[in-house]
Amino acid sequence: GGHSSGGVSTWGGGVASDIIVPVGALAATVVHHNSINHSAHTPPAVANLFSGAIKSITQPVSMNTQKPIPEKAENGVDLHTEVEEKEKGMEEGEIMKELEVQTQLDSELCPSVPGLQMSCIRGTDLFGYIGIEAVLDQMRCKTMKAGFEFNIMVVGQSGLGKSTLVNTLFKSKVSRKSCAPDYEEKISKTVKLHSVSHLIEEKGVKMKLTVIDTPGFGDQINNDNCWEPIVKYVNEQYEKYLREELHINRKRRIPDTRVHCCIYFIPATGHRLRPIDVEFMKRLGKIVSIVPVIAKADTLTIEERQEFKERIRQDLAANGIHVYPQREYDEDPEERILNNRIRENIPFAVVGTDKEHQVNGNKVLGRKTKWGIIEVENVAHCEFANLRDLLIRSHLQDLKDVTHNIHYETYRVRRLNESNLNFSELGLSAVPLENGTADKCESDSHL
Repeated sequence: GGHSSGGVSTWGGGVASDIIVPVGALAATVVHHNSINHSAHTPPAVANLFSGAIKSITQPVSMNTQKPIPEKAENGVDLHTEVEEKEKGMEEGEIMKELEVQTQLDSELCPSVPGLQMSCIRGTDLFGYIGIEAVLDQMRCKTMKAGFEFNIMVVGQSGLGKSTLVNTLFKSKVSRKSCAPDYEEKISKTVKLHSVSHLIEEKGVKMKLTVIDTPGFGDQINNDNCWEPIVKYVNEQYEKYLREELHINRKRRIPDTRVHCCIYFIPATGHRLRPIDVEFMKRLGKIVSIVPVIAKADTLTIEERQEFKERIRQDLAANGIHVYPQREYDEDPEERILNNRIRENIPFAVVGTDKEHQVNGNKVLGRKTKWGIIEVENVAHCEFANLRDLLIRSHLQDLKDVTHNIHYETYRVRRLNESNLNFSELGLSAVPLENGTADKCESDSHL
């Protein structure tokens, strides 16, 4: 699940408008052009809680080469024999595990097919250098030219700092509130979804970022079924992508408007999850990757924060709510170790701000109070850095993969099964005609 972005590898419906946003410093204005050159330097990587997981994987264990002098009991029996046997058994067990993982990888790369002879040739068996590794550079160049899309949804009550946190994540004015010059702060009577798109470029890498806001969620006296417009929107994006895939003459690159991640904001009450929180995450957790966060966590003390997080984890487990990253999607032991560290710290207690302050001669993002400055990117103050590393620096591509391979695939199978049933009931053929065309009206109406 770990990935790198911009040379740094760490962990830690409305009308959409295309906006170019420079990255590096907070953008004071949003410029409407087709492209913009970025010259700001990348900020230094922030130390985070989860470096221990990576170190445990990458750093070799130091072994004491000096052999201990065996102690003898009164009857002359070696006391270290049993300890040495245990250590030897542990080493053999680790070797066997590595062999099992390697065998599994080999079987995936070289599956046994009846009548087909296949073998795995490793680097030591080659006569010389081939250059297979150059394909990584080719993929990198293609991705940098084409760019990629990332769609993020923020859900929560008004006043929890959703717009501010999104601006802090991408260090620019990307929220709907920041982009609308005539924006009015008022409570929506119904849940309406608004999206705004931006083209962000950093070190030659282009990303089309779409932020989907959900004003009105949880703000009414009666919040029955307030999640339905959100569920409908997510499924509509899957349907749109499915229709594009089923076209006879498909686009070379299908526009991806599917929601890759949903950040759910939990009020810092210090108690437990509310019924609306449980019901929303139960329904949305099945169709989109949810990352819960405790909003405005600076209102809680350290002890209150830890107790609140523990209660939330208990409520999530008791109600069968699956949040990202799910255990069943871990692909290898290294990824499992890293994701376990993440799961231990969910939900993230975050603080957002778009203001900079001087701390020891350095400019830092923070919230200034009478008793000091809360540094947003300081892991000793809040867990914003861990959230940012998860969403952008290590798991961004994994979020896209889970959306495509798990959530969208589940929706696609269900819809195609429904289509086949409809065709069978009406006595129609679900297979296109020989010339590659079919009755468009029938196809569209029963998709």
